Amino acid sequence: MHPGVARFVRLLAGLLSVVLLVALAAAGWFYWQMRGSLAQLDGTRAVAGLTAPVQITRDALGVPTVQGANRLDVARALGFLHAQDRFFQMDLLRRRSAGELAALFGKAAVPLDQLARPHRFRQLAQQVLAAADPAHRAVIEAYAAGVNSGLAALHEKPFEYFLFREDPQPWQPEDSVLVVYAMVLDLQDELNTRELSLMTLRDQFGSDAVSFFAPLFSPEDAALDGTTAALPPIPGPNAVNLREGAAEPGVALSSTRVWPRTEALWADGDFLPGSNSIAVTGAHTATGAALLGNDPHLNLGVPNIWYRVVMQWPVNASAGARHRLVGVTIPGVPFLVLGSNGHVAWGMTTSFADTNDLIPLDLNPTARDLYRVPGAEELAQIEKHTDEIAVRGGQPASVESQWAVWGPIVGEDQRGRPLAHRWVAHDPTATNLKFFNLENAATVADAVAVAHESGIPAHNFLVADAAGSIGWTIVGRVPRRVGFSGRLPVSWTFGDRRWNGLLPPDEVPTVILTPGETSARLSGGATLEPRAQAGRLWTANNRLVGGDALARLGDGGYMAPMRAQQVRDDLLAIKRATPADFLALALDDRAVFLERWQKLLLSVLTPEAVQQKKSRAELRRLVEQWEGRAATDSVSYRLVRAFRTTTADMVFEPIFARCVAQTPQFNWRNFHYEPALWTLLHEKPLHLLAPEHDSWDTLMLAAADRVVDEIEKTGTPLEKATWGRRNTARIRHPLSRVLPGWIGRWLDLPADPLPGDTHMPRVQNPSFGASMRLAVSPGREEEGLFEMPGGQSGHPLSPFYRAGHAAWVHGERTPLLPGETRHTLTLTP
Repeated sequence: MHPGVARFVRLLAGLLSVVLLVALAAAGWFYWQMRGSLAQLDGTRAVAGLTAPVQITRDALGVPTVQGANRLDVARALGFLHAQDRFFQMDLLRRRSAGELAALFGKAAVPLDQLARPHRFRQLAQQVLAAADPAHRAVIEAYAAGVNSGLAALHEKPFEYFLFREDPQPWQPEDSVLVVYAMVLDLQDELNTRELSLMTLRDQFGSDAVSFFAPLFSPEDAALDGTTAALPPIPGPNAVNLREGAAEPGVALSSTRVWPRTEALWADGDFLPGSNSIAVTGAHTATGAALLGNDPHLNLGVPNIWYRVVMQWPVNASAGARHRLVGVTIPGVPFLVLGSNGHVAWGMTTSFADTNDLIPLDLNPTARDLYRVPGAEELAQIEKHTDEIAVRGGQPASVESQWAVWGPIVGEDQRGRPLAHRWVAHDPTATNLKFFNLENAATVADAVAVAHESGIPAHNFLVADAAGSIGWTIVGRVPRRVGFSGRLPVSWTFGDRRWNGLLPPDEVPTVILTPGETSARLSGGATLEPRAQAGRLWTANNRLVGGDALARLGDGGYMAPMRAQQVRDDLLAIKRATPADFLALALDDRAVFLERWQKLLLSVLTPEAVQQKKSRAELRRLVEQWEGRAATDSVSYRLVRAFRTTTADMVFEPIFARCVAQTPQFNWRNFHYEPALWTLLHEKPLHLLAPEHDSWDTLMLAAADRVVDEIEKTGTPLEKATWGRRNTARIRHPLSRVLPGWIGRWLDLPADPLPGDTHMPRVQNPSFGASMRLAVSPGREEEGLFEMPGGQSGHPLSPFYRAGHAAWVHGERTPLLPGETRHTLTLTP
């Protein structure tokens, strides 16, 4: 080798060695900093405010059992745990509802803060806390002190703040109420776009079109009281006629102005979110004990929304009995959200009770900031609020909002009238801390009474007790409407339409079933359908009641009933239920609803049609291999599902084009449109067929062709287009989107192909699904089963970051109670 080249090589090698050493040193320093924010698992730690030592044991999954001398000590210890394992998650929840994300994330988060800040949830949270029962407030305050102790006990601040070069802000007692409001934003429509969509449909095509395209009742409903109804007739050409044009020439469509949505809840056009809960009395279980199952479905991320825990403390100083709570908490709040206290077990699903209304304002024709209110001689003036938003690394931003006496103005109707949004969430008396009292409920009746007083987002509340009884009701507050149903906007100007406070407990629909009961009734007198009378209850976000009970709850956008039907029928088929049976029901991915669509697609792919296009023969061959399940290796499921979705798009997008022109946020996909779609495809009314198609048969054939074309665009051969390729997990950490790819992949959970879909018990898409699966009989928690995506810890270096996730992916039976103790930490005064 030439001497000059050799010297260059040696120099280059030396430089590379230095670079490597610097990189290794930097990586080692970063790793050391990361390790400094890991939770303490063993030993002792002094925590101010404790009255006695608290022992915290953890099993191999990191699930803690907290044993303290009293409820306040346990709350303080739970706060310590939440802070050490999940503080960044807690911080995001409080910032989300308070509109304070930009102070941490910078200007990219300003739009989210501008949507949240007008609700003024931080001020509402302060009012809620001030009005709380002193005993509940004491628990909240002890918990907040424990959070700050846990945060201070870390050797280094949580790693997320290290990356942001920011310090975490202390936890305030009011922040726990902000976490409740964060769930309100996640589970309810802060802009009421559903009511806006129904209004737009009525404005464009009339009330008959609302009844047909967005029915509240349908023949396939799975309500507890058995109520169903036939689909109304197809709207005639006078309402909408695609062959001639629905608008007269020269008539411009007015545009309804509304705030933008915070996110697209249904990025997949055929995916609708949902949750399930089921219960049977002791007369229908293998043990004679009542059994509860719950698999709430939420957006999936890292870490998971839930934090598993067992909490124990003495019933009183002299007794040997102990309170024991088993289940899940949400980091940020000190109470058990779902689980069992040994006497009762409870689960929840979003109820879609109607908690908000749009109210058109009757303006003064000349001074358009003045409007009429009932009982007032003088006109009221629209108020203007301006909020300043702190922005990390930039100048403060601001957001302006306009308010009427009923709530913020969120848009205008077709006549140009401002729409005020009346929402239960804006009423400080509708949110409270009384859900705490479930800890002491001993019977179904006790739990139902607590539910009726609790101020949380409105949910279906299913409960089972140790005596074998079960019950259903609504937990959370619902408005008491006078003079209108709440399904469509109406003026409140004359006082004959209004809210008369909140629905009192004795008017909230309720069902309680005992083991020996042979017939049962809904509170108010309605008879239950036979399957509910048989000691079984189910909820799947569907409409559960009709008549007067429905009039009280209203329509907040009930899910289509196909999943509820399958849940109900699966439940009825179980004769002597066990927790394993309930888990199997939650994992049911059979495509019962799509069976008729598979037959329809085969009827479309006639021998003549197949001869016209080679790809149709391959499509028919694969569809004939119908597995009937949303399995990861199923091609036929993916093809049939795509055919239905594509057909719906091709049918409804031309029909609703006028609605979208009026209201860009118009969303027909959250209507229960299946009965209308099926009716149109079989009755084939020409006036509702898009002009580019000669017949309904050619439309369906074009839909089949489009399915093939869209898959071919992905580069995947049709025979390898499995459902698992389409339904691959994207369960991500909040920071993985902004960090380099390899770090992001390290923070995220594995990209597993996932079975399940919408319209079946195993609801699943890549980033939405069962946030946990629970089956338990109160008092027999050792027999209970539990699964959860992700692990206990939010720290990627923790052994508990992904622990238990594989069992959730594969639907394996894992116990509810923690296993053998692996770590013991004692908190001392």
